[in-house]
Amino acid sequence: MHQFNYQRATSASDARERFQAAADPVYISGGMTLLPSLKLRLANPSDVIDLGGIESMRSITSSDSVMSVGALATHSEVSRSTAIPALAALASGIGDAQVRNCGTLGGSLANNDPAADYPAAVVALGATIHTTGRAHSSDEFFTGLFETSLEEGEIITHVDFPIPSRATYAKFANQSSRFAVVGVMVAETSDGFRVGVTGAGDCAYRQTNFEDALNNQVSPDALDGIEVDSSEFNEDLHASAAYRGNLVTVMAKRAVTALLT
Repeated sequence: MHQFNYQRATSASDARERFQAAADPVYISGGMTLLPSLKLRLANPSDVIDLGGIESMRSITSSDSVMSVGALATHSEVSRSTAIPALAALASGIGDAQVRNCGTLGGSLANNDPAADYPAAVVALGATIHTTGRAHSSDEFFTGLFETSLEEGEIITHVDFPIPSRATYAKFANQSSRFAVVGVMVAETSDGFRVGVTGAGDCAYRQTNFEDALNNQVSPDALDGIEVDSSEFNEDLHASAAYRGNLVTVMAKRAVTALLT
């Protein structure tokens, strides 16, 4: 691991000031992605700015309509929340115990790994991602492979999840990493059904033809015969693009079945 300057921020504004003053800085929260990257010398920052001391970004609160999760809330903390059971269940299936106790919601979203679980929930629930300067819509936040609408130095502070009438998440997991080969969340919201898919392509997206079908009939059978375009899906040693396309339908059907039971 190469040498770098370690700085511990006391607030989001303090972190941004430190970021702007450094030559080639990077933020760290849980460190689940950054630390391995540093060890492999895939990242060589001049400064590592630790957000872990910002207590105001750790809280999880809820009202009748919205669950607000601080960016520094760990997966384990989200898994113990009760406002949105489907989100808690999703968080409980992330990685192993060490990952769940160290990894954070904000870090996962900012990194935007194509196989991460949270993006499916953000898209399906129509969440709003709040940062130090603005609010991002869930439908516009994920822009590509490891890419988001965040600007350089922008920090996620919290995420507001509208509480759905009901929702479920189904994942076909990589058995070693627990990342999603494909994961699908189906949520019944105030605007109708939303279906968020992760693991299939470069970033999470909505399967809108599934949404249309479920708005007409809430049944796994409603998804029969609906095309899933897999032409731009990921291909790797775990699954081909066509296999991932089939998994999108299979996982969506499992989620709908769970939703009904």
